[in-house]
Amino acid sequence: MRFNLSLLGLGSLYASVISFYSGQQSSSITHHPVLPPSYPLAVRNPYLSIWMPSDRVQQLPYAEPQFWAGQELGWSVIVRVNGQAYSLMGVPDADASNIRPATVRRAEFTATHSIFHLTAGPVAVTLDFLSPVSPSNYVRQSLPFSYLTVQISGSHGHDIQIYSDIDARWTGRESHSQRSFEEQDGLAIYSLTVEDAPVYAEADDMALWGSAILASRHSNFTHLSALSGSPKDVRGLFVEDGELYGENEAWGAGSVVALAHNLGKVNGGLSVNFVVGYEREAAINYLGEAYTGFYRAEYPTTSSALSFFLNDYSSALLESLKLDQELLALSAAAAGPKYADILALSTRQAYGGIDLAIPNDSLNTSQVLAFIKELSSDGNINTIDVIMPAFPIYYVMDPDYIRLLLEPVMKYLAAGRWHLPYMIHDLGTHYPNAIGHDDQEAEPMPIEECGNLLILATAYVRATGDTDWTSQYMAVFQKYADYLVDHSVDIANQLSSNDAAGPLANETNLAIKAAVGLKAFGEMSGDGFYSRIGEQHANIFFQQGLGTDKYQTHFVLEYPDWPDTWKTPYNLFPDVLLGLETFSNAAYQMGSNFFKSVRGEYGVPLDNRQDWAKSDWNMWLAGTFETSTRDEFVDDLWSFMTNGKHNWPFSDRYVATSAHGNEPGVPILCRARPTVGGHFALLALKGPRPIQSLSCQHGAVLEPVEKKLDRQQYLFGNHIEEL
Repeated sequence: MRFNLSLLGLGSLYASVISFYSGQQSSSITHHPVLPPSYPLAVRNPYLSIWMPSDRVQQLPYAEPQFWAGQELGWSVIVRVNGQAYSLMGVPDADASNIRPATVRRAEFTATHSIFHLTAGPVAVTLDFLSPVSPSNYVRQSLPFSYLTVQISGSHGHDIQIYSDIDARWTGRESHSQRSFEEQDGLAIYSLTVEDAPVYAEADDMALWGSAILASRHSNFTHLSALSGSPKDVRGLFVEDGELYGENEAWGAGSVVALAHNLGKVNGGLSVNFVVGYEREAAINYLGEAYTGFYRAEYPTTSSALSFFLNDYSSALLESLKLDQELLALSAAAAGPKYADILALSTRQAYGGIDLAIPNDSLNTSQVLAFIKELSSDGNINTIDVIMPAFPIYYVMDPDYIRLLLEPVMKYLAAGRWHLPYMIHDLGTHYPNAIGHDDQEAEPMPIEECGNLLILATAYVRATGDTDWTSQYMAVFQKYADYLVDHSVDIANQLSSNDAAGPLANETNLAIKAAVGLKAFGEMSGDGFYSRIGEQHANIFFQQGLGTDKYQTHFVLEYPDWPDTWKTPYNLFPDVLLGLETFSNAAYQMGSNFFKSVRGEYGVPLDNRQDWAKSDWNMWLAGTFETSTRDEFVDDLWSFMTNGKHNWPFSDRYVATSAHGNEPGVPILCRARPTVGGHFALLALKGPRPIQSLSCQHGAVLEPVEKKLDRQQYLFGNHIEEL
């Protein structure tokens, strides 16, 4: 069944959407469902990741957003009502430029939207920032753009104009930036680039070799105009006349590119869309070959991609609403409303570290690969112990991403370019250069990465039934399974995924991972030898007590003879998820009882030596507990997320206890990492692909999703026409 949205109905549809989200507004700003640390505005890939710190929302008309790493960016939105301009966002000098600040009423977020409600004189205005999450639709997911929809409501004959601009800071090197403008069939596109930037060059995690984009298109209801120059002059012209005209000024530091819609007299409600983005033709350097975004197989030029993106808005919007509601219902049913809040804030961030790419020369979509950046640390590409903690979200949303992320690494390994006997840590020292480590100098995590690979591959097969992919690499998998057989009881001094905690010998949690990894490989390969070895190792560490204290109240940090130590044994989670039964139920009950006793103000630290917790691992561990202990872990993460002590994109590492003298509830180092996909661990226990709205496969362009959901059917019924 196919549906079509009439152009006339889209404004009414959007008004209904906002009504669906917002409910009752209050006289002062409210945050729904909770106050997050930071609101995702445009979060699509490692180089398009724009956030509004929550402590700025009260002053949103003056506030500038930030790149995920903390750099300030210029992005303003202004509405002009009956000749009076009101700043909605990002005009620091609003009072001094004849622009009144609008009044912020409400801020909210869902899995795919961040929405701000304001009053500008006699009209209500809504800013809706939509970053689509559509992992099974490779075209939609790979497009490096995000929507800003400005909705006007409560207008009774008022004269309305809407304006937005971005500045050269979006390029990563403002002093060397340049602008270009293109207009085609009513589509206006500004591109900002860095002059003579080397391909694949970064500055403080911002890409330098691509193009920052601001675009929009006129409709039957609006006239679109464009201008660039100093923000004072460009905004001043809009304030004065409601349109942009004349010659572009000389480009320099602080300059902006701007677009403005003149809606004229508005009765009722109307909305306009702006698009921001960051496009790179050569997106990834994969073993010396340029890879580009998947979407370019269908839309090879910037203008064609943007035209499709704007045409796709109604479908993307409807899909996002369905995803938001399905995820809300499923996550609340899995572990309560607080858990639903956590997953809603984690979703865009988890996919915001990924590029879906194909060869730039052939644009062959059968060669699609996924690349993930290790944000907030050293910037490695396709780090195995980043894919590992994040994988529960892929298991839930689209398990093919496990294969897509591993495939670039497996091709490299199968080519024989990695010579060490254990699994490689990553595919390149710094994103976007996935060039391997022919010098054999990758960060060594032997047990960690061997176990991760075997578990991830087994999870992929379990979720998809695809044994063809694993069969072609079975010799590689077996090599690392054999390494675990020989090296995972008497474990040499080495790092685990938590390298900030330092290396350990005979770390119990690594031994657990190895046992589970061996059992997983035994199932994947059908070779019972490895399953038996995994079970034997589990018996040694639990039943025989090598990895526990004397009274078997908990797993110790190291073995033997460290009875007063402990570490969160999160590596038990895949054993539960995949039903491998490597460890007995008694091992899980032991942890469920023990971790109540070491809980800090904001949860359980990584181990007895630390005051900091890892949110992804704690949600993994919570998945092995009985309900009351699980709920305590959820409560603690929710309390950290909502405590108002920080304004970073969701940090997965934070101080959990004051026992070591530090302030609890504040983040440490890590921001915007895709590892928050691990928060989906509790939902993953319900099985792969529970979210039915994400049903489109691979490169297909999604038709508008069907009517469903009682309240949505009521809202949209008057605006959807069946063909």
